[in-house]
Amino acid sequence: MKKTIILAAMATLSLAANAEEAKKDSVNPNKPVFTTIIENPITSIKNQARSGTCWNYSTLSYFEAEILKKTKKTYDLCEMFVCNKNYMDRAILKVRMHGDAQFSQGGSAYDVLYVLQNYGICPEEAMPAPGTLYGDTLNNFNQLFAVMEPYVKAIATKDVKKLNPAWKNGLQGILDAYLGKCPENFKYEGKQYTPKTFAASLGLDWNDYVSITSYTHHPFYTTFPVEVQDNWRQPGSWNLPMDEMAEVIENAVRQGYTVAWGGDVSEDGFTRDGLALLVDTKQTTDLAGSDMAKWLKLSASEKKNKIKELGINVKEETPTQEKRQEEYDNWTLTDDHGMLIYGIAKDQNGREYYMVKNSWGETGDYKGIWYMSKNFIVAKTMDFMVNKNAIPAKIRKKLGI
Repeated sequence: MKKTIILAAMATLSLAANAEEAKKDSVNPNKPVFTTIIENPITSIKNQARSGTCWNYSTLSYFEAEILKKTKKTYDLCEMFVCNKNYMDRAILKVRMHGDAQFSQGGSAYDVLYVLQNYGICPEEAMPAPGTLYGDTLNNFNQLFAVMEPYVKAIATKDVKKLNPAWKNGLQGILDAYLGKCPENFKYEGKQYTPKTFAASLGLDWNDYVSITSYTHHPFYTTFPVEVQDNWRQPGSWNLPMDEMAEVIENAVRQGYTVAWGGDVSEDGFTRDGLALLVDTKQTTDLAGSDMAKWLKLSASEKKNKIKELGINVKEETPTQEKRQEEYDNWTLTDDHGMLIYGIAKDQNGREYYMVKNSWGETGDYKGIWYMSKNFIVAKTMDFMVNKNAIPAKIRKKLGI
């Protein structure tokens, strides 16, 4: 008995020593250590879970931050209200176009603004918690869209001379069954509201919000609908030269505003740990001690591991207008994800990053926050929504807003 206890104690000490050694080995001296420069107030981290609704979570987070800035009040606005209204509108368009339009989970920041303007909004508590109507604890849109997509397609491509409008009742029933029925009236903090009166009570002017982008296939200082499938409502974005687009983001954050950002996160430099860098492949392979041919043979996960290992020593490209256009035209700059830019930080080498709120729950090294280098943001922006009052005066004058 005593011998067993001694052996167990020795094993425990050995395991502790090994664990301590492993801990030392796991410390990466190149891991960024961030110093916050500016951090604007935001609401809590949310989790879109198994749903393609980043556009919804990021933009409602944006409006929650706008309310915080203007009124100091904290709200949790209901994403499923927006989904319910938006998916019905998107289905109507597909049917109206006889099937020649996309019907999918994705969307844009403007979709949220449109719902707020035209249908209103309710607080999270006024509808069932996401997932609860089908026995889940978070969103899971897999079955919802497996039901909706063929339904909408069948109606849209039906060869009839006159369409029966009853199809909308059927689709609304599906939406309500999975997402919850949008309330016509509800009580919040002792007051009665409709979705429209609640939206009006939030203290925001919906006319303050504009979209910004930067491409050369349209004239600068004009608006055009960014040509991606999820921009299905076709709102116009102001087209600025890249440097001025970057200036708008920087000025907004420094003036206390946040930015509803949409862009490309499919790059090797975007990690699941909470870091995004615009990797200069040639310089990085030199640092990694491998030639370009070897680098190209690495899997995406192996590249990300190497980038993580190099950390603050990763060399970055300098974004250019020409490269942005080239990547947009050849489909390598893609419309992947929506997030919320709310702050600025720097690492121990002085490289500056935007602090960005994600909607994947409290994941990664920074509990749901990503540090995305300024180079990455400028190079990989598809478009973003911002309060027009956050735009530098000289740029606003050029736009006439």
